[in-house]
Amino acid sequence: MTTTRNVHRKLTLASRLILAPVGPRCHVRDNPRPEPFAANGILRAVTRAALVIALCAAVASSGAAAEDTPAVSMRGDTLHRMTLLRAAPGRLLELVAAVKGRGLVLRHSQGDQWDLMVLTPVASYADLGGVAPLAEPGLIAWQEDELVRGPELGRLEGFSSAGLFHIEMFVALAGRRGDLVREREMENAYLAALGRPRNAIFVRELGAAWDAFTVGAYRSWKHFAERDDIAPEKSLAAARAAGFEGDDRIGPYLRSLILSHHDTLATPVR
Repeated sequence: MTTTRNVHRKLTLASRLILAPVGPRCHVRDNPRPEPFAANGILRAVTRAALVIALCAAVASSGAAAEDTPAVSMRGDTLHRMTLLRAAPGRLLELVAAVKGRGLVLRHSQGDQWDLMVLTPVASYADLGGVAPLAEPGLIAWQEDELVRGPELGRLEGFSSAGLFHIEMFVALAGRRGDLVREREMENAYLAALGRPRNAIFVRELGAAWDAFTVGAYRSWKHFAERDDIAPEKSLAAARAAGFEGDDRIGPYLRSLILSHHDTLATPVR
């Protein structure tokens, strides 16, 4: 919508330029033989019109191209197996080595009690029967698995090169899972308006108790902390545009929908 308004504004300005007088007017009735400056004025007007028409075409074309390229959705229907692992005492590095390369592998830095999250796309439920264990049992003290639907991670901007991930995991109140997922989408609209990375949204299909979880990708710890640099009035406007009462109401609204909420900051295992 903003792009359309901008294009309309530019085209209006261009039309004014075309219609604007150029130099002294030539009155044919009063001056049947126009002086040289009149002819030059007409030539300049025609030249200006041609240039502005070309500019209008370029502006309209660029605007249409921008509208024809929607942002990649942070939802999706790709089936994933999400596994949380806690290593047996003294075996963490061995476990990290065992699961490396098995999908998106995230190593806990701060937050929940697990050591590793492994997020792997699965072609179908039928393929799960032949999947080898992620690691030998002796390396694992605790394991939790869940099948979820979400976006293709390879298509998401910043995920392949991120140096830090923020994982938020939710158990919704009874009957509120749909509202929880919509809240996550509203928060993505808020983040996009601020120029911040949006979160990939995964929704439970089978397995552990998490109704939904989101994964946000950041270049670094510094990138993650840049949220504090955003002007308060810009944050407030973005929150209201996304459907929240205000930026200070995002958290309270989220908590009105959930039974529990766990956050983790993790680094990629590559």
